[in-house]
Amino acid sequence: MSMTPFDYCSRLGGLLDLWDPFEGFPFESRLAFPRFGDDSAFASAAGARVDWKETQEAHVFKADLPGLRKEDVRVEVEDGSVLQISGERSREREEKTDTWHRIERSSGKFQRRFRLPANAKADQVKAAMENGVLTVTVAKEGVKKPGIRSIEISG
Repeated sequence: MSMTPFDYCSRLGGLLDLWDPFEGFPFESRLAFPRFGDDSAFASAAGARVDWKETQEAHVFKADLPGLRKEDVRVEVEDGSVLQISGERSREREEKTDTWHRIERSSGKFQRRFRLPANAKADQVKAAMENGVLTVTVAKEGVKKPGIRSIEISG
């Protein structure tokens, strides 16, 4: 038995009567429910959830990448202004004697891109992977405080 990704739309048997404005076009629409588990970049990217917060010192990105090792993930800064997180999750090996009842975990390549704001220092990026969570820290330019200089009053 070959592994087949779980397809939400076909499994629901018409319970969800959703209008698809792209129905009938010569390409497959993924508007309503993306099918996770196939090899398209769209489906895999949807599985790479990322939080982005800004602190006083840095922009911090946290990506949930369960089951991946740091060797499976790439962090790059493109043109000094775009942070890119990419990688690949391998499909589990199929044994001829196994009977699969459900496959919901995605596999394949994923890629997320974020345009960095002007205050980000693209040359000061750090990344760490711990317990399936990738943390990317991009330092910020310090806010220049107006210099206050005391002026002595003569007279």
